[in-house]
Amino acid sequence: MKIPRIPLEPWKRRPELAALALLLGLLMMLHAQIPDIAGVGSLVENLLPWFGIYVPVLLAGALWRRSPSAVVALVLPVTVWLSLFGGLLTDKSHPGGDLTVVSHNVDAGNSDPAGTARQLAASGADLVALEELTDQTRTTYEKGLAKTYPYHEVRGTVGLWSKLPLSDTRPVNVVQGDVGPLAKTKPPPSAAETAAEVRALRTTVTTAHGPLAVYVAHLGSVRVMPGQGFWTDSRDFGARALAKAIAAEPNKRVVLLGDLNGTTDDRALHGLTPRLTSAQKTAGNGFGFTWPAAFPIARIDQILVRGVRPRSAWVLPETGSDHLPVAARISW
Repeated sequence: MKIPRIPLEPWKRRPELAALALLLGLLMMLHAQIPDIAGVGSLVENLLPWFGIYVPVLLAGALWRRSPSAVVALVLPVTVWLSLFGGLLTDKSHPGGDLTVVSHNVDAGNSDPAGTARQLAASGADLVALEELTDQTRTTYEKGLAKTYPYHEVRGTVGLWSKLPLSDTRPVNVVQGDVGPLAKTKPPPSAAETAAEVRALRTTVTTAHGPLAVYVAHLGSVRVMPGQGFWTDSRDFGARALAKAIAAEPNKRVVLLGDLNGTTDDRALHGLTPRLTSAQKTAGNGFGFTWPAAFPIARIDQILVRGVRPRSAWVLPETGSDHLPVAARISW
């Protein structure tokens, strides 16, 4: 029997498609090595899941051009993407849990804070963390949540509403310089809260299982600046300060709720992510994107824990904010 010879010519077709496929795989695999010049490295990491979209595009091109080499080269980006994000494609939630927590950046420009408060009060959460509060909306949230949550603490632009007693509440300084869209909406902070704009707090929640340290944070904004690229200085400073505070936290049980203006893949949060577990990655279903609310492309609103177990995690329906609320059920 004569074995047919496979012509080599088709493997030479469209070598640029094969090169692009290999480049895509290497980009995802070595994303941590991308220099963070003008914030490029951080930007790539925040959008990293979306690089998978290029796989079907390149595959379509390879099939159209009849390029077997490009098809084979796509094995690399597919393998890398699945190793990074494949675990998010399955539902990892479990029934049960002792405490439900919610975090929501309510948006300083929210046109219906009363409606947002009603939605959050109906969420069934035991703890509700709010970020981007203003003096104009704080009273609205206090009135809207008072019946469901008898305890609450607010420091600067962040607050925590609770069904359980709170104590030992104090601000955490995570601000350096520019403070984003809230800069013009806040009066000068009190001397007791230091001269810095307060965008994070730490409190103790008294539970049936013992004290739980809860941090609520809204890290600095990130922006695209003409001539400067992706500006992250304020966010990066806040991430380091928050990581330092949590590293020094004596309570073994910790929950961090907030808008961190970065995904857990972002190198800026690497001071936090080794110490804390993402509820979404551990007990969620899917990517759980939260921003922008109209068409979410990234999960920058986080629930991170230490010393407790996430049982389930999910994203709540849209409110009047430009962020989606996030929720998780945790157990001891």
